[in-house]
Amino acid sequence: MDGTLVDTERLWWEAVEHVAAGLGRSLTEADEEDVLGRPVEHTAEMLSRATGAPFAEVAADLHREFADRVRSGVVARPGALRLLDALAADGVPTALVTASPRAIADLVVEGLGAGRFAVTVTADDTPRTKPAPDPYLAACRALGVEPACCVAVEDTRTGVSSAEAAGCAVLAVPSLAPIAAAPGRTVRESLEDVTPAGLRDMITTREAPEASDPSDLPGSSDRPEPSDLPGPSDPRELRVMSWNLWYGGTKVHHHREKQLKIILASGVDVVGLQETYGTAARELADALGWEYHQAGENLGVISRYPITGRLGAADPGFYGGTGVRVTLGGDQDVVLWSAHLDYTPYGPYEASFDGLAAPELAAHESVRLGQMRDILAAMAPDLAACDTTPVLLVGDFNAPSHLDRDDSEWPVTRAAEEAGLRDSYREAHPDPVRSPGHTWSPVHTEHEDGSGRPEPQDRIDYVLYAGAGLRVLDSRTLVTGTPRTWPDVEDNDWPSDHAAVITTFSLGRVVRSD
Repeated sequence: MDGTLVDTERLWWEAVEHVAAGLGRSLTEADEEDVLGRPVEHTAEMLSRATGAPFAEVAADLHREFADRVRSGVVARPGALRLLDALAADGVPTALVTASPRAIADLVVEGLGAGRFAVTVTADDTPRTKPAPDPYLAACRALGVEPACCVAVEDTRTGVSSAEAAGCAVLAVPSLAPIAAAPGRTVRESLEDVTPAGLRDMITTREAPEASDPSDLPGSSDRPEPSDLPGPSDPRELRVMSWNLWYGGTKVHHHREKQLKIILASGVDVVGLQETYGTAARELADALGWEYHQAGENLGVISRYPITGRLGAADPGFYGGTGVRVTLGGDQDVVLWSAHLDYTPYGPYEASFDGLAAPELAAHESVRLGQMRDILAAMAPDLAACDTTPVLLVGDFNAPSHLDRDDSEWPVTRAAEEAGLRDSYREAHPDPVRSPGHTWSPVHTEHEDGSGRPEPQDRIDYVLYAGAGLRVLDSRTLVTGTPRTWPDVEDNDWPSDHAAVITTFSLGRVVRSD
């Protein structure tokens, strides 16, 4: 609806911008993933977490501001009504699938004519909304059709993810943010030249991916069965996650169920784990029906694709790195290493609390720098072949990036860069002021020593990559819910003291040397 059928995506952005400004926060390009195509509740959680304002008040303000703008009049997107009329003339049933609440959707549908849609699915009608597949699956069930026989028309990456996860072909007509073309996805500038015949051409004979009934997806106490879970995404895209689980997640009640829910909702393909507590990789993979690699008590990797090789020492110790080779399909492999570096001495503390000068800060990185160099040495054969088999290094480095701060050399990330690894988050968000990408820490706002000093917030978790076959489509940090601060963390929805990092790559075809 918003941005595809009617020109409300801009109204929604303006409403969020207005509410955010009243809370003392300016929206930036980095906020697009938390605003465009998202339900009110998601954006309200983001603003509440960022500003400390009560969630209920923020959500109410967003509802009011957006509804006021919709009532003042919405304009249909170019070609939208003509296409709906042509579909009706051809006898093609049409559903409206929106992440907006029912009250807003009804206002829009009433203005356009309620008879235009056989089905309307809103954020109020499914347990999860976009980017989960639930709304499109619900619409397909109501229409009595298979997702593979449907074309979803979307204008945001969030909506595209939802439709593709359900198994629909997608026509993307970007409104405010660009969307890349992909297999099963057609991108057009507008709907003006789209016809029912053109939509039929977008339907392929490919088998729709299995999609689970929303009632089978894991909640706070349900453990999913592997057969209920969605299958791999298109192997021409790869979504990679780095996640420090924080003592395996054990600081938070029902941590394993919450971890599973987050992994499922994020749509990731491969996860590099730190602080696994010795069992998390196996337990998560078993519940998901994925494959896993556990290295010692601290490091692991889980993958929805087959793990066809294990790299590095079987037990690298608490701090170090471990790697796997993952086969995505056909002759396409990738190598992923997960790393965790020592946390003492912690540079941001020494800079913020002790006032150390740049040479001392750099010198105190020697332990982590040595660990990074050991990991890079183990990765050397993989890096040498990265143009035939792309390579990723993810993890908690416990060190800021030289791309973010100029108060020291910060040699750990520089060593990785000199080895040929690129920082996916900073490629997607080049300006560290506009998009700091902090991963430490969503639960620590004050230093744990009880002094009341503000905890330095910094970006210390990374998804780095090398190889001609990878291109960054998107990278973001992830924290769900509105975490309470330490020590009142037991009931948090987010079971970690780090934000996760998720990068989506496109996979070009590479020529293998073997």
